[in-house]
Amino acid sequence: MVQVQVQAPLSPAPSGAPVPAVTEPLWKIRWRLLVRGFRQNWEVFRESRIGLIGLGIILFFGLFGAAWPIMMHFVDPNIYNPITGFDPMSMPHPSPPSLRHWLGTDPIGRDILGQLMYSTHREFLIGVLAALITVVIGTLIGTVAGYYGGFTDTFFMRLADIMILFPFIPLLIVVGSFIRMGMFEFAWISGVLGGFGGITIVLKSQALSIKVRSYIDAAKVAGGSDFHIIRAHIIPNVMPLSFLYMMFNVTGTILGEATLSYFGILNIDMSWGMMIHTADSAGYLISFDQYWWLWLPAGLAITLFCAAFYMVGRGLDEVVNPRLRKR
Repeated sequence: MVQVQVQAPLSPAPSGAPVPAVTEPLWKIRWRLLVRGFRQNWEVFRESRIGLIGLGIILFFGLFGAAWPIMMHFVDPNIYNPITGFDPMSMPHPSPPSLRHWLGTDPIGRDILGQLMYSTHREFLIGVLAALITVVIGTLIGTVAGYYGGFTDTFFMRLADIMILFPFIPLLIVVGSFIRMGMFEFAWISGVLGGFGGITIVLKSQALSIKVRSYIDAAKVAGGSDFHIIRAHIIPNVMPLSFLYMMFNVTGTILGEATLSYFGILNIDMSWGMMIHTADSAGYLISFDQYWWLWLPAGLAITLFCAAFYMVGRGLDEVVNPRLRKR
């Protein structure tokens, strides 16, 4: 284990006697610095009302989705299962909200509330997985392009320009017409396409500003390799901005999934977009004011969920960008 020497505040030693030192593991020092940095950033973040509201909405959806398997222990799965269950009493038309079905039933007789709760954890999984893939790819490409420059920079920046040129959702629709995408396939494809897009330009600019700092020159003089400098100095300083863009990427992924599910392109058994697609396929969206429970809960969930991650991103923007902090 790596050990460092830390001078401890002791009582004055006799004249000429050596001052005792306390050895402390390096990981403890790093952990203490990490906790202190988290507390400082949290103090800045909680000053943003919009960020706290977004965080509260995300926590609500987290509890809402986690309550679904608990609820299934107390209800009849033949009726309330969001995929295979149906209520014969609500057929042949969707029933409005009642004590038996708090948010009503869909055209097949399935419980809307169960579908909404079941789809929540899937939206979390799709959004976060795609955003993580985007951030990992964008961070690696952006830092490498910014550090090396030259042909590497030119190649990846022109590739990013091409990705920005094509609208994201229409591009996913085209890809979905060739590949039958499930939940994980959509998350991977969405993450990869996003990782080679505009995020690389932003992170490359951040890497360029870090590359010219004095401690990078000191690391080179000390014999640090390019891999060490990128891993130990550039990427850690780019990560706060990467995490900020991760929040915004979740919003884009959820909207993309809802759009493709509405058009019936994704091979997903249940999601918020699929709930609206089911109502549209049965012809009930024409009378959207009469059968409002078929589209309003899912549409409101999509709107609030995407808005929550955007608001958290706005709050994190004040943490990442010191110029936006309140004085």
